[in-house]
Amino acid sequence: MGKKSEPVISKCKEAENWTKVTFKPDLAKFNMTHLEEDVVALMKKRVFDVAGCLGKTVKVELNGKRVPVKSFLDYVSLYLSAASKTKTEPLPRLLEKVNERWEVGVSLSDGQFQQVSFVNGIATIKGGTHVDYVTNQISNYVMNIVNKKNKNANVKAHNVKNHLWVFVNALIDNPAFDSQTKETLTLRQSSFGSKCELSEDFLKKVAKCGVVDNLLSWAEFKHSKDLKKTDGAKTGSIRGIPKLDDANEAGGRNSDKCTLILTEGDSAKALAVAGLAVVGRNHYGVFPLRGKLLNVREASHKQLMDNAEIQNLKRILGLQQGKEYSNVKSLRYGHLMIMTDQDHDGSHIKGLLINFIHSFWPSLLKVPSFMVEFITPIVKATHKTKGVLSFYSMPEYEFWKESLGGNAKGWSIKYYKGLGTSTSKEGKDYFKNLDKHRKEFVWQDEQDGEAIELAFSKKKIEARKNWLRQFEPGTHLDQSQKLIKYSEFINKELILFSMADLQRSIPSMIDGLKPGQRKILFCSFKRNFVKEAKVAQFSGYVSEHSAYHHGEQSLASTIVGMAQDFVGSNNINLLNPGGQFGTRNQGGKDAASARYIFTNLSPITRYLFPKDDDGLLDYLNEDGQSIEPIWYVPIIPMVLVNGSEGIGTGWSSYIPNYNPRDIVANVRRLLNGEQMEPMHPWYRGFKGNIEKTASKEAGVTYTITGIIEEVDETTLRITELPVRRWTQDYREFLESIITGNDPFIKEFRQYSDDTTVEFEVILTEENMMVAKQEGLLKKFKLTTTISTSNMHLFDSKGMIKKYDTPEQILEEFFHLRFEFYEKRKKLLLDNLEMELLKMENKVRFILGVVKGEIIVNNRKRADLFLELQTKGFTPFPKKAKTVEVAVAGATDDTEETEENSEVSAKGLQASDYDYLLSMAIGSLTLEKVQELCADRDKLQQEVEDLRKATPKSLWLKDLDNLEIQLDEQDKAAQAEEAAKLVKGRGEAGKRAQRQAPKIPRKINKKEKNAETVTETTDISSSSAMETAETAPAAVKPKGRGGSRKAKKDDSDDDDDEDFGIPDLRERLAKYNLDSSPDHSAAMETEVPQVPAGKKEPSKRAAAARKKPATSLSEISESIGEIDINDEDLEVVEVAAAAAPAGKKGGRKPAANSKAAAKPPAAAKKRGPAAAGKKSQQQKLLTEMLKPAEDSGISPEKKVRKMRASPFNKKSGSVLGRVGKELESTTDSEETFGSSSMSADTEEVTEIVPARPRPQRTNRKQTTYVLSDSETDNATDDSDFEEDED
Repeated sequence: MGKKSEPVISKCKEAENWTKVTFKPDLAKFNMTHLEEDVVALMKKRVFDVAGCLGKTVKVELNGKRVPVKSFLDYVSLYLSAASKTKTEPLPRLLEKVNERWEVGVSLSDGQFQQVSFVNGIATIKGGTHVDYVTNQISNYVMNIVNKKNKNANVKAHNVKNHLWVFVNALIDNPAFDSQTKETLTLRQSSFGSKCELSEDFLKKVAKCGVVDNLLSWAEFKHSKDLKKTDGAKTGSIRGIPKLDDANEAGGRNSDKCTLILTEGDSAKALAVAGLAVVGRNHYGVFPLRGKLLNVREASHKQLMDNAEIQNLKRILGLQQGKEYSNVKSLRYGHLMIMTDQDHDGSHIKGLLINFIHSFWPSLLKVPSFMVEFITPIVKATHKTKGVLSFYSMPEYEFWKESLGGNAKGWSIKYYKGLGTSTSKEGKDYFKNLDKHRKEFVWQDEQDGEAIELAFSKKKIEARKNWLRQFEPGTHLDQSQKLIKYSEFINKELILFSMADLQRSIPSMIDGLKPGQRKILFCSFKRNFVKEAKVAQFSGYVSEHSAYHHGEQSLASTIVGMAQDFVGSNNINLLNPGGQFGTRNQGGKDAASARYIFTNLSPITRYLFPKDDDGLLDYLNEDGQSIEPIWYVPIIPMVLVNGSEGIGTGWSSYIPNYNPRDIVANVRRLLNGEQMEPMHPWYRGFKGNIEKTASKEAGVTYTITGIIEEVDETTLRITELPVRRWTQDYREFLESIITGNDPFIKEFRQYSDDTTVEFEVILTEENMMVAKQEGLLKKFKLTTTISTSNMHLFDSKGMIKKYDTPEQILEEFFHLRFEFYEKRKKLLLDNLEMELLKMENKVRFILGVVKGEIIVNNRKRADLFLELQTKGFTPFPKKAKTVEVAVAGATDDTEETEENSEVSAKGLQASDYDYLLSMAIGSLTLEKVQELCADRDKLQQEVEDLRKATPKSLWLKDLDNLEIQLDEQDKAAQAEEAAKLVKGRGEAGKRAQRQAPKIPRKINKKEKNAETVTETTDISSSSAMETAETAPAAVKPKGRGGSRKAKKDDSDDDDDEDFGIPDLRERLAKYNLDSSPDHSAAMETEVPQVPAGKKEPSKRAAAARKKPATSLSEISESIGEIDINDEDLEVVEVAAAAAPAGKKGGRKPAANSKAAAKPPAAAKKRGPAAAGKKSQQQKLLTEMLKPAEDSGISPEKKVRKMRASPFNKKSGSVLGRVGKELESTTDSEETFGSSSMSADTEEVTEIVPARPRPQRTNRKQTTYVLSDSETDNATDDSDFEEDED
């Protein structure tokens, strides 16, 4: 342009409006003689660029010929047509004109990002911010789709970008570039002057154009490439794999003859190594697996790369990723032998190993005899003469057992639950007979592969459900076959694991329990678990008595879960929490270790699961012992009360908690033939709101909200969190807000405790306004949702069923439970009628003996047996112990059969009349005969009452009793709540908290005047506190002893045990309309009659409590004796004593109010204690326990010499009678206090040290006397006298 001439401008016609520019380049300036081809091509490209950018608005010609580009799409097509020539399929062409300023086109690239872009017609050959703006939208959208399709793909946005070819034509305000050549746009997106937001439809089209498939393939390739880094190789020896015992020939010339034995754990490896002594180590290697192998089918790339076990297996076997195997020549081992336990989990491990090989090297499964298994017996039957029989499956064993019939004598059975059960000798025997124990897997057709995929692929969920639905009980694999098809293994063996997994995870609709929980409940009832025991010890008991085959840690956690009672756990906890069982602070994760905490059966449990139903249940039998039933039948569906959650094979389940009172009310409606009311989720102790928000065919959705309130302009108070949002988690959420980049709240304070929630949140006024506009509940995440759309349960037939509403569950339960009430009535009636017949025979027999019609003395037993038979006495055969095979390790609870087995001509045994001949000689007394007749009449009345009862009345009675217990729980919760309201913050609150315990202590002291009357005015403050604190500890066993005494005194029945009358009558008494339910009887389970001696400790305790100055060691010694002799029955019978004392209700009195309803027996015992106290002299404990001859009371009055045992039921009543005689004569009270106590407690004299006691002064208690009358309020006035003193 150095030299230029003046431009020639010529006018155009007025009708035309255009500009033509003509120029000739100075070629010499560029050292050119002519325009080269590439320069001309570049100029032509710019012509096409102009046509593509301007589109229909301008006609573009080149050398007088119009360019064939009329739009941006035409321009894009030129690129894609040229690129498609080298491909089998044309590239996709997607274009969208977003608005007047933006046009976008998308296609696929070959793994490298490509772009063609223009800014205001300028070709930005390196792209820039406008291209990134468009590409990021596409990349993020496609990335999400790819990662959803394959969760293990782990694709990032830049990976997507590499598979895209993007075309952009944009008009941008004041663009800025990186250089004069304007190759890259650098202007910020916010300054573009317009937006380009791609539509959802366009993005969907992009996702469907093939980019997703390309990315999935690329991800697979990348993972495979990474996995190749962990490949094995055929090498002679490998090092660095712990616990591998490599075969000597592995990786050598004879590697195809080598077998790798994979064992389930180290103990199984020990058995395999023992077997190597037989087969040698040259061709056999052993490697133990650590539990269950990873399911590699849908495992993430990271999981596969981080799994050391999979990498070790690849190295040991010499496996190479992606390689097709037609033979095993290139592997270190020619055979892979799986050696696992014969249980369900062992089958699962086999399946996982088969799945591992099938996922990566399916061709290997087609190689004959590559995959083999080693089976071991699950049961061995041993006979002294007939040798040993081995069974490899339970159905096989059951068939043999049935074939024996009654001829099982001499056979001993041992169950082999794990490989660790077999001895080394047995292991060598297995390997000696290797052909019998070695089974080969064979690939028959593609059905085998489909079966493996069906069992392990996440894509086959629906098919897997159908597979499980078609399961038939009794299905098992025939272990006698030498070859096993993969499909047979899946359909006949692995399916057993899947069913067992389902049963462990999803509860029964009937009792709401999973098998582990049912075993715990069964053992609680079997043990009569009313006395506290450590959770660790109880879990051992459950393992022993219910054939629990899993880890005791999981059992302990199940026990803890059943006892938890914080908000969001159980509405009714079946076990009592004694210690730290977890709180709502961490949702139960803060529970103490099982060895520190105690539990026992909750009092309400037996009201939900009545003892009268126990005989109706269908009990399972395992390992030769009777264990828990298939399901219990509670009086209301417990699955609705406590809810449930679980994930099994094919199904998951979630059931919210519902209010037991609502359930009871609906049961009553069903009994009355009325319509049920809809029930809504309810959690005990939850103060927030549960609101129904959506209703669909699948189920109902509820929104659960906490409580938040505005204190002032800058403060919010949160007093409740949604159900199952734990306090600690919420605290961390608040802390995360404070520590964030832009903290929304300034500070928060926490006033929560283990049961309540309280946070004060402080924020600015501006943020308070923002929070209120957004919604406080939403802003502070105080809402959650629950749904009833996933309520899967096992029904009564053992099939998985989906329930849409809680009312549907209740209705199905109702019909089943009603049938059980009919069965219960029949069973109880049969038992009672049998008992009545037995009672009538007893009365007849005793009257016959008394009148001399039947001579018992000095006769042969056989003659007496014949006489009873001829006189028409009904024989009652003892339940004979069936001749079963003896099982090693089984717990046998049945008694040994008697040796006496005289059999008469009619097939009767002499023991059939033991119920008559084993009665005590005391039964012949007049009182006993009269009492027996009275019992017979009473039993007759009970039979009549039960005949009149209907299933409906029985159920209503049970529901009434349950509601009384629920009322008790509510009262206890309200009392606890009221106590918390007293607490305050700051020092005043702390003072109130410190003083609070003293008030009940005073109240208890006044109520329990019989104990604390022993206090004197000269005791120092420390002694007084010591006495006050130790007294309640001693009171509890004494109350139990007293109440039991009261119960016996009322009926004057010392020989219930002799007559063998079961507690059935006592339990049935609760069905009489005029009597209250007797909780103690309902709770008693398999407890023998307590010998009379069990009452003695209570008297010792009374003697110990009589003297407050006695050293703590003496007191604790007495308490220790009490605890040793207090068996479970004593705890139970506290409630039973309430009825004779005049309390109409059947509920158990609270511990702190036992003295208020003191049984007469307790008062009788304390009378002498108080009398002895009244004297001015203080005696040593040894002096008080002197033998009876010093007392001046005739030995005849004590019935001790009648019995060999010093512990007798009558001793207490004698003491009471003597106490009555001495009430009027205060002069002899001191003597009686020492002598009569010594008469019953003389055994203690040797163990209590005789230490001198300090003398007291200023005695002022002679002004009042402790009454021994039978009434409960006998000692009420003495407190006031003491205070006035």
